[in-house]
Amino acid sequence: MSKKQIDQQPLVTLLSDFGDRDVYVGIMKGVIAQINPRLTIVDLTHQIPPQDIAAARFSLMNAYPYFPVGTVHVAVVDPGVGSKRRAIAVEFAQGFLVGPDNGIFSGILSQSPAMSTTGYAYAAVELTNLNYWRTPQPSKTFHGRDIFAPVGANLASGVPLKQLGKEIDPASLVKLDIGDCKQTTTSVVGCIQYIDHFGNLVSNIPESYVQGKTWCVQAAGLNIPGCETYSDVKVGEIIALVGSHGWVEIAINCGNAHSQLQINLQDALQVLFL
Repeated sequence: MSKKQIDQQPLVTLLSDFGDRDVYVGIMKGVIAQINPRLTIVDLTHQIPPQDIAAARFSLMNAYPYFPVGTVHVAVVDPGVGSKRRAIAVEFAQGFLVGPDNGIFSGILSQSPAMSTTGYAYAAVELTNLNYWRTPQPSKTFHGRDIFAPVGANLASGVPLKQLGKEIDPASLVKLDIGDCKQTTTSVVGCIQYIDHFGNLVSNIPESYVQGKTWCVQAAGLNIPGCETYSDVKVGEIIALVGSHGWVEIAINCGNAHSQLQINLQDALQVLFL
């Protein structure tokens, strides 16, 4: 690999449910550095709730637009580790995705589908080429170390996607079904798809449905006014607004909507146009 090639390496992002108490994240970074110490690594988050693929899906979907084209996103929230679930790498317009085939990438791919930018037919592969694993006998419990981190590092260092394994049809990738929102002339029905650190309840209703309209949210027997900023209501009051992620959310000004309202993932809500 030439100095010019290394200087042009894209970023590698890491997302996991490993937390920061154990050494798992540091080990993955060490594996990447062994392959190419010049790569820049960005930690998206390692605080995904354990085994929460839906939270990982949402977090990746809302993070990827803010990275340069060519970024390699390595994501490891993997309750099926060691099983027959596929290990995959996918190319899309913004870069590459590396991780388990369990729906973790379905949010990104719903917005930016798999596509080859190199002229190859390959847009997704199952990671079957052991030459790019850390070891041909990976741990049954730590594919982040033994498969995903080294594959991500090699991709970011210029190894073509087609060398990493056998081609698979992107349409065969697992999709995580969180439900679609449904619009009528007077309302939109959706559900909660994510709960953030502040306890804000993020729906699957995008900003475009409420933009330029007067609206409120009905959820858990409550009528919640649609506003623009948290400070549009008094401290402790409930509010609905569009968050920075571009989705309608329910919040409590300086409070925790999840714990106070007992609204949970997949619970229904309705936006009414006034």
